[in-house]
Amino acid sequence: MPAAANQPISVTDAVTLAKGAVSSWPTLVVNGEVSGFRGPNARSGHCYFDVKDDGASMSVIVWRGTAAKLAFQLRDGLAVQLTGKFDVYKASGKLSFVASRVEAAGEGLLRQQVAELARALEREGLMDPARKRHVPAFCSRVCVVTSLSGSVIEDVKRTLARRNPLVEIDVVGCSVQGADAPKTIVRALSTAAASRPDAILLVRGGGSFEDLMCFNDEGLARAIAACPVPVVTGIGHEPDTTIADMVADRRASTPTAAAESVAPAIDEVERQMIQRQVRLGRAMASALDARRQRVEAQGRLMTGSVESSLSRRRVALEALGSRRCLVDPAAPIRDRASELLQTEQRLHDAIPRSLALNERRCEEAAARLRDAGGRMLRPGEATLARLAASLEALSPLSVLSRGYAIARDDAGRVVRDARELTQGERVRVMVGSGSFDATVDETHEGRA
Repeated sequence: MPAAANQPISVTDAVTLAKGAVSSWPTLVVNGEVSGFRGPNARSGHCYFDVKDDGASMSVIVWRGTAAKLAFQLRDGLAVQLTGKFDVYKASGKLSFVASRVEAAGEGLLRQQVAELARALEREGLMDPARKRHVPAFCSRVCVVTSLSGSVIEDVKRTLARRNPLVEIDVVGCSVQGADAPKTIVRALSTAAASRPDAILLVRGGGSFEDLMCFNDEGLARAIAACPVPVVTGIGHEPDTTIADMVADRRASTPTAAAESVAPAIDEVERQMIQRQVRLGRAMASALDARRQRVEAQGRLMTGSVESSLSRRRVALEALGSRRCLVDPAAPIRDRASELLQTEQRLHDAIPRSLALNERRCEEAAARLRDAGGRMLRPGEATLARLAASLEALSPLSVLSRGYAIARDDAGRVVRDARELTQGERVRVMVGSGSFDATVDETHEGRA
């Protein structure tokens, strides 16, 4: 609250007045250099540092949410552009600049742009280890792509000559610094690849971050990834890493290390060859000894198998030789003749018994058949007699025997009506016993 000019107030009121006054200040954009960087805090995640120029310094706070969105790492000496407002921390009365946005400036801006390009190329898969080509362990011919005016090419030649003088060296010159350098490097890579070496060394000596910016070019990165020959980079010094290093098939820390990686030392190659010769000799001797032992074991097994087989065959042959059919060939014939005589005798003895048995069975069957026949015929005889009596009663002959007659015309038809006959027509008349022929003299209607 307002007070008289000479009226004392509390510290809290004083800080509150200051905080209210500061909060009315507008949002500012401040350029400066990071100093005394602390963060992110292990517990809160906030970042604290000072930003300064040649004439002044101020305290800066970057809250955790803002810090997490940064595309680069804050560090001492980094040029930054801060957007935010001043604020007074009530507990300590300290004036701090709270940055709501942090951007890199100068080299920091370049590093931010390089980091963004690296992430984009990584998402495309250009840095995927599965995409990268295999660099031969023993290169017989390499092509060096670098500046012809510097000392790097001589260092590479000396390294290759010292380590392995058998390696052939081709050189394609290019610019390794400046705005036009990426285009010349791309052309040099194309020329080097056309000669089909075992590997291409893309090398450059040390320099500032700005000096190495040509190796962070997107077009160069895509040319390295598309190169049909494995590319080994040795750019700058140990801490320097460019996008060209990231997409290359192999990255070495320096040009000398790149040369050493494609040309194993000749004495090391010789030593390895001798070691491998010794190992090969030992392996061959071990293999031959193992083969010899297997052959001997198989020989013992074969000998035992042959002896066992011969023993079995000898036993079988002796068993065959002791058979009666071979000792006395006529014995089977005599045995068969004896069996036939015994069979003949059994047949002679069995036939009368079989005949007598069959005769008794036949007699018994005949008696049963006669009895069964009589029993079966008696119902039939009674039925037949009854049917015969009925038939006799219905027979025309029975009627004729009582004095009636049947007349038939020449066609054999029974005459039922006298009007069917004509005068002079012949008829046959059947009586109770026999028949006679007659001639019609006259017919009469009605019953006579």
